[in-house]
Amino acid sequence: MEKRMIHTDKAPKAIGPYVQANRADEMLFTSGQLGIDMATGKLADGVEAQARCALVNLGNILEAAGSGYDKVLKTTVFLVDMADFKSVNEIYAEFFKDGYPARSCVQVAALPMGGLVEIECVAIVEDE
Repeated sequence: MEKRMIHTDKAPKAIGPYVQANRADEMLFTSGQLGIDMATGKLADGVEAQARCALVNLGNILEAAGSGYDKVLKTTVFLVDMADFKSVNEIYAEFFKDGYPARSCVQVAALPMGGLVEIECVAIVEDE
C-alpha cells in the first residue's frame, strides 16, 4: 500500500504540518476543512456560510483525488456550538443527497482561526 498526498489550489492550504488529504489505494482521508472562502482567503461570515465553504472546499479535495461526494463513506463534523446543528445539517444535506455517509457530529471548545465548523471525511477513490 502506497501513501500519496493530495493537494489542490482550489482548497485552503494547510495551516500546519499536515496535508489536505492522503490517499492509500482506493481510500482517501481528508484533513478537516474550515469554512474558508477561497475568494477572500478568510473565514466566511456565519456558521451557514462557513459550513457551505467547508463542504465546497472538501468537494474540491475529493475531486482532486478522483472522488466525489457520492463516494464519501464517513464524515466528522466539528461544531463550536451544538445549537448550530440544525442549520449546518440543512447545508450538509445540499451536498449529500442520496446514499448518505455515516457521520459523527461533536461540539468542540474551539477551532483554528476562530472557525465555527470544520468537516473531514473518508472516501473511496476510483481506480485511475
